Amino acid sequence: MPRFDAVLFDLDGVLADTAHIHFAAWRRLGEELGIHLEPAFEEKLKGVDRMGSLELILAHGGPEGSVTRTAEEKRVLADRKNSYYTAAIAEQTPDDLLPGARRVLEEVRAAGLKIALASASRNAPPLLQQLGIASLIDAIADPAAVKAPKPAPDLFLEAARLVGAVPERCLGIEDSVAGIISIKDAGMVAVGIGDPTVLTSADYVVPTTEQFHIGDFL
Repeated sequence: MPRFDAVLFDLDGVLADTAHIHFAAWRRLGEELGIHLEPAFEEKLKGVDRMGSLELILAHGGPEGSVTRTAEEKRVLADRKNSYYTAAIAEQTPDDLLPGARRVLEEVRAAGLKIALASASRNAPPLLQQLGIASLIDAIADPAAVKAPKPAPDLFLEAARLVGAVPERCLGIEDSVAGIISIKDAGMVAVGIGDPTVLTSADYVVPTTEQFHIGDFL
């Protein structure tokens, strides 16, 4: 039997390159608020949920940026950013999958393992339909249904629960530092997609999704 029963995937940066769409929406909102977000700021938002990202951006605009706004004002700002993002992803197609992403999902299914999505994005279900891979995913963990976002382990634990897998027999795949911490704190094996000098706490690091093969881990 394989060592693993399930593979739990992040979405942005692992299956699809939508992180830049998120950041473009945040930059647009930032400019409207008079907050300039330099390109390097995108790394700080990887794996962070919507409200957490907004707090980081408001703080970037000045120490008073977050505390002077009410919870309702923050919700309105987050919803505005989300409207920019959803309009952009409506134009996504299967051609926007990262190289190798569909092949990876098909290999995992062929190996008899369950597949769950553990993405901080609340727009994941419609995006999976746009990308043409919804039928390859067994379950999607709802970030609104867990107590704490990444880097807490809650989202990955929920993804494992949805496919009936114990954490010790799950392989988590992420491209962000926060995501890797989430996987490790959930008691799972973590595979990082990206730079090993950044994803230092991952058990294994693969440069790109295209270079990931489930057979290497069975």
